[in-house]
Order: sequence, then C-alpha cells, then structure tokens
Amino acid sequence: MNFSTALPTFIITLREGVEAALVVGIVLALLNKAKQSQLNSWVYAGVAVGIIISVLIGILFTWIIQILEKINPQYTSVVEPTLEGVFSVLAVVMLSWMLIWMTKQARFMKSQVEGAVAEALTKNSNAGWGVFSLILVAVVREGFETVLFVAANFQQGLIPALGALAGLASATAIGILLFKWGIKINIRQFFQVMGVLLVLIVAGLVVSALKHFDDAVGNLALSDRASENLCFYYQHFTKVHSCILGPMVWDSSKILPDKNFPGIILKSLFGYRDHLYIVQAVGYGVFLFTIGGLYFRSLMSGNTPNQKTVPIAEK
Repeated sequence: MNFSTALPTFIITLREGVEAALVVGIVLALLNKAKQSQLNSWVYAGVAVGIIISVLIGILFTWIIQILEKINPQYTSVVEPTLEGVFSVLAVVMLSWMLIWMTKQARFMKSQVEGAVAEALTKNSNAGWGVFSLILVAVVREGFETVLFVAANFQQGLIPALGALAGLASATAIGILLFKWGIKINIRQFFQVMGVLLVLIVAGLVVSALKHFDDAVGNLALSDRASENLCFYYQHFTKVHSCILGPMVWDSSKILPDKNFPGIILKSLFGYRDHLYIVQAVGYGVFLFTIGGLYFRSLMSGNTPNQKTVPIAEK
C-alpha cells in the first residue's frame, strides 16, 4: 500500500484547513467579545454542514466518474486518464487562484470577518443564519479544493482521502492551540512555507496532468486505427516513448526511479518523473514562472498573514 500518495492531500488540507480554522476562531472570539456566545452553536453547525457538503461533493464526483467509465467499457483505458487529466487541470486552476487570492487578502482577513459578523449581529433574529452562512462558505470553499485534488488522483484509491482526513485533524488541532489554549504560532512563516510547498505540488500536478492526457491519447490511438495520427510524436524502437509530449529531456530511472523510495515520495508530492518529456518540462517551467512568480511577488510585497492577524481572542 503506497501511503506516499497521502502526503500531497495532507499538506493541501492542512493549509486550507488552517485558513478555515482562522475564520472559525476569529468568529468565536468576536462572538465572545460581543457577549453573543449563544450563537456558538451556529458556528459549529456551519463547520459540520460544510464538512458534510464537501464529502457529498466528493461522493458526487466519484459517482460521475463511475458513470462515465461504464458508458463504454471498451474505452475505459481512455476515459480514466482523461478524467484524471481534467480534474488535475481544475485542481491546478482552483488551487493556484486560491493561493494567490488568499495571499493578497490575508492581511484583511480579520477586518473582513469582523465586518461580516457585525453585519450578522445587526439582523437580530437572523444573526444565527448569518454566522452559519459565513462559516459554511469558508469550510466548503476549502473543502472543494481538496475534493478536486483527490478526484484528480482517484485511481490511487482511498489513500489520498486518508491524507485529507489527517490534514483536517491537524488543522483542527492548530486551531485549538491558537484560540483555545492561546499558544502563539508564527502564522506568517507557516503560510509562507505551506505556500511554497503548494506551488511545487501544483507544479507537479501540471506534469501529471500532461502525462494523463498523453496516456489517454496513446490508448485511444492503440484502440482505434482512425485515431493513430493523434500521436504526432512517437520515437520508434524505444521502450519509453510519448504520444503528444515530444522527445525525452530527462532520464533518471537508473539513479532515482519514481517507483521506489525516495523517488516515489517526490513523485507523489512534487510530480517528479524519472522520464520527463519536453512538453512536461515546458509546462512545469511556465507554471513556476507565472504562478510561482505571482506568489513570490505577493510575498515580497508583504501581503501575508502575520502574527498580529491571529491573536484576536480578546476576552
């Protein structure tokens, strides 16, 4: 059983879960300060319903995948990598957008949540629903990104989901340490480290997505003579080849194979491949240059959460 596939979802869920935990902690602290602790149950209800909705979204994705695979069993070898490629692209887009957006908005998180809570409390009888919806959106937003990432790796079974559960448990523990026990954690450094890891993980997902599409096109070409011309690149007389990824630019199979430790860890975390092709190399470089560049530019501008963002539990 390959538990290394749980590492990426653990890191992603940990980071996204801490973001949600910050919102929950801020809301609970503000309600306590406003002497509205009777609304705490609405906060916990929002967390519970948000987690349930995220799980249901995951079940829905699984159901859709199974339905698509059964439409034409003859093309299962084409459908599976295609779906993995599509979900990988969606995960890349969502995770990249949320990483950049949250980095820019992080220093305004407290004021935004304060404004939302203050607005909810002014609605008297509807205050509970306002607090509930605020928490629900925060949890579902983070949960949806994790579900997309797990869906992109559905062939790996339940192990990525176990990583997500471990990440959620760790994020909950961090939230309790921050807001219940008052332990100080350098949140700025935490998000910086997790952000860098996330950039590398998503960059690896780009490499994996391209490989999935290559497998899909290659399998289609093998199963249907009319589709043979889809493989515009094929190096004959070699055991290792690509269909649409162009010539190989990297071969480290004898030094660091991606099926053995530690290569399998690097593959699961950062998309490492012992055989890398030109299109994958270009895609990886373009992603790091664009999304990675935007992220590091936002770090340099100081738009990251600092320690003053977290200690809001003013009693």
